[in-house]
Amino acid sequence: MAIIKFLPLIHKWHNRSLQFLLSLMLCVSLGAALLWAPAQAQSISPRIATKAEYALIMDYETGQILFDKNGEVPMPPASMSKLMTVAILFDMIEQGDLSLDSQFSVSEAAWRRGNGTGESKMWVLVDSKIAVRDLLRGIIIASGNDACQVVAENIAGSEQEFAKIMNRKAAEWGLTQSHFVNATGMPDPGQRMSAKDLATLTRKIIHDYPGLFPIFSEEEFTWSKITQANRNPVLKTVRGADGMKTGHTEQSGYGLVATAMQNGQRRIIVLNGLDSAAARARESTHMLEKAFSLFDQRTFFRKGEILAQADVFMGRTPTVPLTVGEDVQFLTLRAALDKARAEIVYQGPLRAPIIEGEQVAVLKLTLPGQSPLEYPLYAAQPVREVGFFKKLGFGLQSLLTPPNLEENEA
Repeated sequence: MAIIKFLPLIHKWHNRSLQFLLSLMLCVSLGAALLWAPAQAQSISPRIATKAEYALIMDYETGQILFDKNGEVPMPPASMSKLMTVAILFDMIEQGDLSLDSQFSVSEAAWRRGNGTGESKMWVLVDSKIAVRDLLRGIIIASGNDACQVVAENIAGSEQEFAKIMNRKAAEWGLTQSHFVNATGMPDPGQRMSAKDLATLTRKIIHDYPGLFPIFSEEEFTWSKITQANRNPVLKTVRGADGMKTGHTEQSGYGLVATAMQNGQRRIIVLNGLDSAAARARESTHMLEKAFSLFDQRTFFRKGEILAQADVFMGRTPTVPLTVGEDVQFLTLRAALDKARAEIVYQGPLRAPIIEGEQVAVLKLTLPGQSPLEYPLYAAQPVREVGFFKKLGFGLQSLLTPPNLEENEA
């Protein structure tokens, strides 16, 4: 609960006039560090030891970057770029251009894809038809390059043409550090995504396609009598983990996009450039656990909540309650608790009449080393002006009261 105490209140009376200036600042001990508000997102990036060459933690709800190590540097994404192939399928299903029951034809080229090369396969069968629902599982769970080629050929005619769709959608979805030349993530100098773009794309998938997102948490998939387990290691090691996608090539190293929900909060992590699958499993578990243990998101003031009372001059009530017009939420670094400060600032006492909903003050929130954030405060109820005789009384009181030009502390 917020503890409110008053800093020095300064009263300055001016030569028998009815005007005076009161600068009031309320100091609020929030018991948590102010590190983010929706109006002004900024990176926190505490020190987290990781062997990954690229690493990023994103808060799902806000999109805030909590930790960043080369997060905006384009990198070879390997099979993590299959998230883009999946997102395009999800989007077409959402728009009604496809359904989960839509049938895609398997070409000989798609059937031969990966034979003898070690590429991941769903094990599609030539000259057969496969439902989109199965191809999605073949891509998400089995990471099948052959399934990606089936999708690309049926949607765009070829993988190269499908890559053009991927690039168009990347621009539309704000993936500024991404470029695609294939649907699979196979090594190519032109196939690049940043960790931030992968997290942004993951956030979009979770938010925009909630009915399809649960496929990412399925543990295994069987096709052509071959059962393959989901390669995502955090599904078994981190509470609440339910996505997303692994990746590995010699050029990229071992990588993972992962997400989990704990206590009503969701985090997204991206790692890449690790030297083994075992290192990927360790680092991803460690990083996802840090994503929850180091950070917390709390709501300190709710929309409509009364924060304080402001003094009113010439009003039928001596004060007016102040309220915020939006929830004041912060994503906090637990290690910085108790350092946040809030000040309610206004020029006063406020002169009646006051209209309900009128902005009359500002809530200023600061943390050492961070830029202040400001929220407008509004009058929670109207205050009518006093009548003529009351005004006359105020005037007589002012005339009879000696001026005091000293600063007084409350």
